[in-house]
Amino acid sequence: MKRTRENYVGVHNDRTAGISDAGRIIRDAWLFDILPETEDGAGWNSGRIQELYDQVYGEWMKYGHLVSRLPPELRERHRRIYDQAIHQAREHGWDPSGDLEDEA
Repeated sequence: MKRTRENYVGVHNDRTAGISDAGRIIRDAWLFDILPETEDGAGWNSGRIQELYDQVYGEWMKYGHLVSRLPPELRERHRRIYDQAIHQAREHGWDPSGDLEDEA
C-alpha cells in the first residue's frame, strides 16, 4: 500500500501547539516578517514548508543562527512568539522532556 504524506495541520492545530519542526519554521517566518502572524501553514505540503525553511534559514544566517545576535526588536519579538507558543503547548499537554526521550 502506498503511503501518502499528509499536509501540515497548521500551528494552531498542531498537537504540540506549533513546537514541532514545521511549527518552528512558521513561527520563525513570523519573526522575520516572511509570513504574517495570521498565516499558520494549515494545509501546506512538505514542499511548501521546505521552501519556507530555506527562506527562514537565510534570515537566521545573518545572525549566526543565534537569538542572542538578533537586534533588540527582533529578540523581543522572538521572546513574545516563543513564550506564547510554549505556554499554549503546555496547556495542550506538551512535555518538553518527552521530546528528549524521543531522541534517545
